[in-house]
Amino acid sequence: MKQIWAPWRMEYIEEEKSGECIFCTLPKAGADEKNFILYKGPLSFIIMNVFPYNTGHLMISPYRHLSCITKLSEEESLEIDQLTRKCVEILRTAKSPEGFNVGFNMGKAGGAGFEEHIHVHIVPRWIGDTNYMPVLADVKVHPEHLRATYEKLLPHFQKISQ
Repeated sequence: MKQIWAPWRMEYIEEEKSGECIFCTLPKAGADEKNFILYKGPLSFIIMNVFPYNTGHLMISPYRHLSCITKLSEEESLEIDQLTRKCVEILRTAKSPEGFNVGFNMGKAGGAGFEEHIHVHIVPRWIGDTNYMPVLADVKVHPEHLRATYEKLLPHFQKISQ
């Protein structure tokens, strides 16, 4: 059995949580660039993960505060599905990954960091994208700064028609 380790995520896990839901507050903050929001649709939005598993790790969330995909309206579900496919298409164009991890983490046991507000993870993957650094030095090496990734992806998301 192969194991994937992500010890750099401990910073996120151990940080003091404010209690606010980022998926509720950040889209309303009026600071999309600062908050790494790439796209706002009528029912959901796309945001970069600031504690990414890999460069280009994106999340799609409905605006409504929902804890399970079964509570999504048909319209929300359709928009999230369409945006998920668009994210994969854009990441393929902009970052040339060799694969993807895509999915929801629901509930604390399912790995959800924000268990009360569902969101889809789109994680681009490359063969060899894990190395010895997390194991030996408790460090994850990202080959590109978060801001640089945002600036590369944003023009692609600005082309999405609503």
